[in-house]
Amino acid sequence: MSGTARTALITGAGSERGIGRETARTLAAAGFHIAVLDVDAAAAERTAALISEEHGVQALGVQADVTDKSSVDRAVSEVESSALPELAVLVNNAGITRPTRFLDIEQDEWELVFNVNVTGTYLVTRRVLPGLIERGYGRIVNVSSVSAQRGGGVFGGSHYSAAKAAVLGLTKALAREVGEHGVVVNAVAPGLIDTDITGGLLSGERKEQIISGVPVGRNGRTSDVAATIAFLAGESVGYITGATFDINGGSHIN
Repeated sequence: MSGTARTALITGAGSERGIGRETARTLAAAGFHIAVLDVDAAAAERTAALISEEHGVQALGVQADVTDKSSVDRAVSEVESSALPELAVLVNNAGITRPTRFLDIEQDEWELVFNVNVTGTYLVTRRVLPGLIERGYGRIVNVSSVSAQRGGGVFGGSHYSAAKAAVLGLTKALAREVGEHGVVVNAVAPGLIDTDITGGLLSGERKEQIISGVPVGRNGRTSDVAATIAFLAGESVGYITGATFDINGGSHIN
């Protein structure tokens, strides 16, 4: 990273074993100051404190419900009015999944999965993007899933696959709109990653069956995803936009 002090904002980064927290740590190690948004205020603050202690950067944890416009506006305004340097990177990581079969999905569950994964990505991006355009520089990374590419079959149900596919479509369309302003937009599509979401819900024979289909022979780690996001957050990525980076150990090869 150059000498310019910049801030990366990561949503859904409160979970102790999540992709968001590991991404925040990796970006802090790369020299970014960090803003953590999470629906759990205490978890966001714990992540921020950990990052500040580990890497000596400025870090701020803010409560935000990414499905609520007023909550997003308040949280981003708090980040912008803080002592943190200007925002340069947005990582839309906040997400939710459910392993429900299609005919068992009630409308409220369908809407919840779409609201967090898709509407949340839209609302946070919509709030942050004008500043990136005004400054002529930005890196946006959206977290999708291999489920969007292969039609589920990993952990989440059809609503999760559909929502994460929508994230990929949004990534490509937005990349076309904002590239001329120095803002690039990319996505990562992780496979099965050891996180709090799947840690206690996927085990035994089912887990072994999934791993047997992964050419590299293991589950993904949060560090695998965080390293790719950190690359996409870097200054050298100005000519990569609208791309999806597969992080699945070869379980799904396009």
